[in-house]
This record gives sequence, structure tokens and C-alpha cells, in this order.
Amino acid sequence: MLNTYSPALTYFPLENLDQPSVPAPAKVQYPAVPPALKLLRLQLRLQALVSSEWAFRAAWRLFCTPRRLPLKAWEAQVLAAARPHFTTSAGSGRVAYYEWNPGGRRTVLLVHGWEHRASFWGALAQALVAAGYRVVALDGPAHGASAGSQATLVSFAAAVQVVADAVGAVHGVVAHSFGAACTAGVPVQFNQATGGHLPRLVLLSAPSSTRKVAERFAELLHLPAGVVEHMARFIQAQYGRSAESFSLVETGRRLPVQRALLLHDRHDPNVPFADAEEIAAHWPGLDFRPTTGLGHNRIMRDPAVLAQLVEFLA
Repeated sequence: MLNTYSPALTYFPLENLDQPSVPAPAKVQYPAVPPALKLLRLQLRLQALVSSEWAFRAAWRLFCTPRRLPLKAWEAQVLAAARPHFTTSAGSGRVAYYEWNPGGRRTVLLVHGWEHRASFWGALAQALVAAGYRVVALDGPAHGASAGSQATLVSFAAAVQVVADAVGAVHGVVAHSFGAACTAGVPVQFNQATGGHLPRLVLLSAPSSTRKVAERFAELLHLPAGVVEHMARFIQAQYGRSAESFSLVETGRRLPVQRALLLHDRHDPNVPFADAEEIAAHWPGLDFRPTTGLGHNRIMRDPAVLAQLVEFLA
């Protein structure tokens, strides 16, 4: 089940991601309501009639459970050029990460989004290696070759943290969508042995607010309004902080980052462009660069965007 950070790949297959994006309203939509989604909405509605707690638990499980998508041939080629490594996160177990160009002069860490994995960064990894960087990308919890069946902002960020600690000094981080929310929202701490400052941070298609993500999820599933409030109370009880404290509008301006860049497409159908505008309004000094026609995923490998990223990371 999708948590709205990433596209509904059942209806928009990976094979079609290189096709031009069609401008869409700034909200999650499908060309038609799939039968499976109709059934899921009905099940949750019936559960809510019996018990709001039962409906919340079912919805939360869906929200935190990514699908394990089959590895594509092009992904295998990307990983074949990398050196695999493994470390362990206390929250989720084994974490897989991959290294390209181990002798590169500076390290750039790549953090994927929901239902993606390290291999999805193939185009950017190649561009960064050509520019002389050492490139590291991980599979988040319950993604790729990493362990687990569920992932939350906190568990995902913990996995990024153990990889960041394992690889040594990090010059730059590029994070997409859910990965951006985890990296900058929890947040992950980089270069702790040398003062904790990160020279470069790039965020792609990042959501502004934890609550807004929950609201879009609830809208997609036609959940009762109380479910979002229940999620907020659950997060407060689990982590001792409010759900909104994980939001980039709260955390971004306080991050110890020398330079930060945000790219977001005006027609992103999964994370509305208004989210990017809100982040930029609350983050003084943020370099905000809108794109047009790249949607939620093509922004990760568009040649013009890749050139900008390589230049910004210098």
C-alpha cells in the first residue's frame, strides 16, 4: 500500500517513468478508482464502524508497509557496478548499502524514497562518479536488500544514521521524497566527529508537513477525520514528540547545513508543489529551484537536474 510519498506503481509502472509527465492537480489522484482501492476503502469503513482503534491499527499498518517490488534488469546493472556493504540498525536490523568509486575525493550519500531503493539512483550515481565523488546509497528498512517489513520516519532515519556513521565524513546528501522527510525531519546527524556540520544538502520532492502527508493518506482511503488525530496521538506516545515536529517547516531552518537546495516539480502528483513553497517560506537561505514537467520521479534522473546537482555539490 502506498503512503502517498511515492507514485502508485500498480497504476503507473516503472517502465513508464521515463515518459513525459502530464500536468496534474496538486493532489494524489488515479485515472480511475481501482477495484482494489474501492475494496480497501470499504473494509476500513466497516472496521471504523466496529472500532475506531481497529480502523486506526489497520490504516497505520498500511501506511508503514511498503511493497517489495521485483528487481528490474536495469537496477541489477546499477548494483553490479557497486560494492555492497551491510551494517545493523537497532530499530530494523540489517541495512544494505552500496558504494561506487571508493577512491573518490569526497563522499555523497543518496537516500531514496518510499518503495524505491539504492538502485533507483543509478543515473545520479553515474554522474557523481564521473565528477570524482565517492557515492554511497542505502536500501532503507523494508526496502531492497535491507531487513524488515515496515518502515517509519524514525526507523528509516535510524538506518540512514548508521550508514552515515559507517562511511565516515559526508560532504553531501541527496534525499528524495520520504527519504528527504526522514533525513531532514527527524533529523539524521552527519559528521558528528567533526562538529556535526554538513556542507551540502539536496532535497527532491520533499513533503513539508507530517500532518499533511497523513491527511492525504486519509483522503486517499476515505478514512474518518479522527484517524489523523489518532495518528498524531500515537506518534506523540511512541516518540515523545509531536508529529509536526518531524516536519521540514519546523526542522529545516535549524539544520547545521552550509548550503541547502530544494528541487520540486510544479506538477508533482504525489507531493504537491505547495509543500515546497511552504518549506522555502520557512527556511531562510534555502536555494529553491522549481522544475516543470518532471513529476515526482523523473526529477531524480533528468539530465538538466543532474547537472545542477553536480554543480551544487561542488
